Amino acid sequence: MNRKIGIDYGRKRTGIAVSDPLGVFASPLGTVPGSGVLDFLREYAESETITDFVVGWPKNLDDTPAEAASDVESFLAELEKAFPGIPVHLEDERFTSVLAHRAMVDGGMKASDRRDKASVDKISAAIILQGYLDRLAGPSASGTGFAPDMVAVPESRMRKKTGKRR
Repeated sequence: MNRKIGIDYGRKRTGIAVSDPLGVFASPLGTVPGSGVLDFLREYAESETITDFVVGWPKNLDDTPAEAASDVESFLAELEKAFPGIPVHLEDERFTSVLAHRAMVDGGMKASDRRDKASVDKISAAIILQGYLDRLAGPSASGTGFAPDMVAVPESRMRKKTGKRR
């Protein structure tokens, strides 16, 4: 089945996400050591057809490349060499960690589990990939992304003003 892969690259850890076969939804797949990303992707490609890679591009608020951009550039060269026929797209990764933390809180993840940086990385990869998929779908799409205004939370699922968990 055809899959698009989202990558939140880091020297220590890299978050990986995958699309559904129709390219509508992104889901976290896992976190691998930065040095093992290509091996992981080769193994994954043995069972699934990868049609595109979407890699988070680190930018500063003023749109200049962030310090980590040189690491991502090195990784991109290796990725394109390992998978020469698969297109690689860059996606702005600003605020993905913040959105990942928010998704974990909103999803009811325990505080101790939210401290696990591997969880943040794989959710960030899903956010990066979902942003790309949403843009591909165009403005008429219903919106499947993580942006707060895209999904209405039912009143029954909201926390009361006391801040206590239900």
